[in-house]
Amino acid sequence: MSQVQTVKSTEAAAAPRASDAFAMKLTSSELATTMSHFHRAEIGRMAGWRDRLDRTSNWAITVVAAMLSVSLSTPSAHHGVLLFAMLLITLLLWIEARRYRFFDVYRARVRQFERYYFAQIFSPQPDYASNWLAIVGEGLRSPRFLISQRAALVRRLRRNYIFMYTILMLAWVLKITTPSLQREGSPIGFGASFLDAMRVASLGPVSGIVVACIVGFCYAALVAAAFLVSSEEGELSHGTVHV
Repeated sequence: MSQVQTVKSTEAAAAPRASDAFAMKLTSSELATTMSHFHRAEIGRMAGWRDRLDRTSNWAITVVAAMLSVSLSTPSAHHGVLLFAMLLITLLLWIEARRYRFFDVYRARVRQFERYYFAQIFSPQPDYASNWLAIVGEGLRSPRFLISQRAALVRRLRRNYIFMYTILMLAWVLKITTPSLQREGSPIGFGASFLDAMRVASLGPVSGIVVACIVGFCYAALVAAAFLVSSEEGELSHGTVHV
């Protein structure tokens, strides 16, 4: 009986678990060292995701260039090659938007350090967002995306991919309306008529008018997403330097 009581008293006297808070505050030199190392680490993460973004854009540019070369180099090439290129860069746009959401998390942390820490050292302002470090800590404890997939899609489309879509659209229109770029049996002349262009634009059992309507609807949606969505504000607005 006494042995059981001894065990219970020993368990009750065990030291409490450490809390999430620091046992003691860091000195100014320790805090500066921690801040500089953490800032350097976030710069590295941001640069890594930035490189992945650029790599996806380079893939998309390579796809566009290759498909243009294949489609416009010979009359025997089918115009569907350009439609396939549109699908490929749509897939790459989706992948890049997902990567951009990760990049945006680390970009925001880097900007917090630059805005609230380093800028305060170089040009102090009284009580300027004094709780920013706690916000960074909560972001580390519970990481969350700062923008939605839709917002990331619109942002990457507006900055890069709308130009690639435009080039492919112009090449597709050129392909179906220029006799010298079409297969044998196409009408000969300076330019094909509307009906001839719709005949050339057919895709298997799908008529050319249906194909043209689908392409036109998709491009109208792209233009609306790129230019009719509310403009970005703050650091990401046009003309403002941002990382």
